[in-house]
Amino acid sequence: MPVTPIDSATDPRLADYRDLTDVSLRRVSEPAGGLYIAESSKVLDRALRAGHSPRSVLVQEKFLDDALALVGPDAEVYVVPSEVAERVTGYTVHRGLLASMHRPVLGSVAGVVAGARLVVVLEDIVDHTNVGAAFRSAAALGADAVLVTPRCADPLYRRSVRVSMGTVFQVPWTRLPEWPEAKPLLQDAGLHLAALALADDAVPLDAFASAGHERVALLLGAEGDGLSRGALQAADTVVTIPMAGGVDSLNVAAASAVALWELGRALR
Repeated sequence: MPVTPIDSATDPRLADYRDLTDVSLRRVSEPAGGLYIAESSKVLDRALRAGHSPRSVLVQEKFLDDALALVGPDAEVYVVPSEVAERVTGYTVHRGLLASMHRPVLGSVAGVVAGARLVVVLEDIVDHTNVGAAFRSAAALGADAVLVTPRCADPLYRRSVRVSMGTVFQVPWTRLPEWPEAKPLLQDAGLHLAALALADDAVPLDAFASAGHERVALLLGAEGDGLSRGALQAADTVVTIPMAGGVDSLNVAAASAVALWELGRALR
């Protein structure tokens, strides 16, 4: 594979890492589908295992052997001093390497949830840290798929990938349409829609988990606003995690872990 030393932060071959934000990487017209950035050997390894392809890798000399052991013959490998990596990216690259990855085409909702017993739906969660943490919970606690709404933050944003420890590549996911179209897609898949929210008529999580639903889609909303009216209207059941100590709710990432543990145990 091509291994090229580069000693200038302005070298045009480093444009993926220097000139493009995460948003513009997603929208770049060449190659088709856009790009995303994978950070660290562990994240790159999980992306490659998921079938994703690197366009190039930016690596410091001491991490070169790790990079070469991971990537195939088609990726360009750019070796740079640490000060060049920092000037290019604007921050210290502690994890040794960055990879510019081809963004895969998302599958259909029906295809992603086919056969799934436990699905996570992230509605309009704009905090990339929470998205990454929710994916990590989904992977660790046995969710079969994750669906994100049109305004939800990008799971392949660098911070989401990093917080998830690369599990965004482990759990099948795709984007839902708006609720008028999304609800019948989920119902046709045989999923019982459980909205995690505060409501006077909400069912406690343990009671819902023991109700015997065979296939569940767990709907999680953004910090502060929670689930939208459309999501609550689409839900078959509103579910709540009973709180103590005068606290009304958990951070959405923590709530996802609690709910997935309880639901996953029941489904198992």
